[in-house]
Amino acid sequence: MDIKKRRNAAVRWNLVFIDMLCYAVVCLMILVVYPTTIDRLTPVETFANALLGLVCVFVPRLLLGIYQCIWRYAGPGQYIWLMLADTIAAVAFLPMRRLVPGSVTFMRAISLFMLDLLGVILMRLLYQHVYQRRSSRNVLERAALKLLRWFTGVTFPEEHMLSRDQRIKVAIIGAGSVGAMLADELLQNPKAVYQPVCFVDVNQEKVGRSIYGIPVLDGQTALGKELAGLGVQEVVFALPNISAERKKELYDLYSKHGYKIKAYDYPTIESAETGRRHLRDFNIEELLFRRTASFIDEKNAAWYRGKKVLITGGGGSIGSELARQIAKLGPQRLVLLDIYENGVYDIEQELKTKYGDSLNLRVEIANVCSRSEMEKIFSRHTPDIVLHAAAHKHVPLMERNCCEAVRNNVFGTLTTVETCEKYGVKRFIMVSTDKAVNPTNVMGATKRMCEMIVQSRTGDKTSFSAIRFGNVLGSNGSVIPLFRRQIAKGGPVTITDKRIIRYFMTIPEASQLVMTSGAMAKNGELYVLDMGKPVKILDLAENMIRLSGLEPYKDIDIVETGLRPGEKLYEELLIKSEELDKTDNNMIFVERDKPLPKEEIDRKLDILREALKTESNRTVRAALMQVVPTYHTPEEVNEKATEAEEMKNVRGYAAQG
Repeated sequence: MDIKKRRNAAVRWNLVFIDMLCYAVVCLMILVVYPTTIDRLTPVETFANALLGLVCVFVPRLLLGIYQCIWRYAGPGQYIWLMLADTIAAVAFLPMRRLVPGSVTFMRAISLFMLDLLGVILMRLLYQHVYQRRSSRNVLERAALKLLRWFTGVTFPEEHMLSRDQRIKVAIIGAGSVGAMLADELLQNPKAVYQPVCFVDVNQEKVGRSIYGIPVLDGQTALGKELAGLGVQEVVFALPNISAERKKELYDLYSKHGYKIKAYDYPTIESAETGRRHLRDFNIEELLFRRTASFIDEKNAAWYRGKKVLITGGGGSIGSELARQIAKLGPQRLVLLDIYENGVYDIEQELKTKYGDSLNLRVEIANVCSRSEMEKIFSRHTPDIVLHAAAHKHVPLMERNCCEAVRNNVFGTLTTVETCEKYGVKRFIMVSTDKAVNPTNVMGATKRMCEMIVQSRTGDKTSFSAIRFGNVLGSNGSVIPLFRRQIAKGGPVTITDKRIIRYFMTIPEASQLVMTSGAMAKNGELYVLDMGKPVKILDLAENMIRLSGLEPYKDIDIVETGLRPGEKLYEELLIKSEELDKTDNNMIFVERDKPLPKEEIDRKLDILREALKTESNRTVRAALMQVVPTYHTPEEVNEKATEAEEMKNVRGYAAQG
């Protein structure tokens, strides 16, 4: 037996010895000291009853594994097993006591076992309490710790512990089961850097009471002197089922009072891949203050399973997430096509590491504008489904490179569409943007032209659709990474205009939306997503600064730089009920937009081809305005921004928050 096993065995036998001492004390009290003249026992009778009781007590405990338990972590279940063992002992002792001389009375026998059980439970609870508070400087608790060490021979690992004065004092928002679990975890973890000093809850049945000795304060009144008096430095949200609106309200409330805010994750069915709990900072998705939608169900998943799927722009933010989502569903083959090899290489390595040979993955480096390259790839892989995410998307860059925007976005899409028709692809889904709605920039206008191309195709072999959504949170080139870099450098954080609002969604949402709409598409539909409330970019910047533990305008300044070319103050509201048809998914709608005849689309494409021959940005922009009637200058739109429904909505949302 090695040293570790010998030490563990010694600890268990120490506990047996302590229980025997407890039993001996109880026997002394009940069988000897107990004042009675009715059934006073002789020494022989006392010894016989004590010995019988000893056998009855310890045999069930040993058989039920009571001494295999690590009692410093014991919960209600372990104590129930201990009570069950002693109940069996008492039931066995009552008839057997008549076999020994000087049989004790029923009440005396029951008292013996009940007092012994009470004693061993108290010893274990004391052990747990002292273990949890082993970093305490309380004189009595330190004395109890030394006594337990001397008496039991058990040493507690103090060398890595932080004293309470060294820990960060936190208030746990939510005195429910999740909050209680967090407090228990922090109290039991010797390396925890956080010390829970109070709970905050609005449930008046809990207010004024305590959990693990930690007081529960009233959420309506605790924000002032009570939290300050307890020395609270940070607050932790332990409210897994809180609404988005309530989360925003609480976040604004505590952040404005200078508290750093963290969140506590408790594993659910959806987040149980790791099964771990996390105490962490708010992430960028939570800055939306809305629940992230999930669209993929078994019906949609089955539609991709066993199919050959090709993703253009497979190395981009949306394309790579589409690859992750589809890889989970077991496609027959997954083909990632991109002209930029670095991004697609990264997602290829990620998927190979995760799935190995179980995923039939191919990567093609090609330009969607090259018909010969596209036909070669389609001939080789014969895809069933094409997800078209390849596009130039950066608004300011495309304002200075109009020719390339039209060439790649419009004619790259046209080439992909025509190749799909030629090779009998079953389904084509194009990724579009809310900037295509009444566009004020070249990028948005090219995407609107792409939508018109897709809507005009009504081929028998291939079903075409497009999906339109807003800004994707955390994608390449989005505002979140920019703000994060600026905060890391000490500021300032730059925004083009403090009035700007945008609609946001997460990368997984965007990708699942594309896949879901593709599964339900018939032909020529333009799908849009209900993206909820718009977000004011100024609020987003301020929240990110606060999440970094800094104060806006004090530690990090926020500076306006002026609207960029082609930029407008707001994006169009995607969901206008009078212009949309519902689908089976209450988050997805179909734009009621009459498609143009293919001949009309061809005429528009000819205009753009002629403009491209000039290699003049001005000529190409003018041609775009001619073929996309809803294309207006940003100045025209921004002048009337205050009257827009979208700007009124965000003002109302800010007032509610």
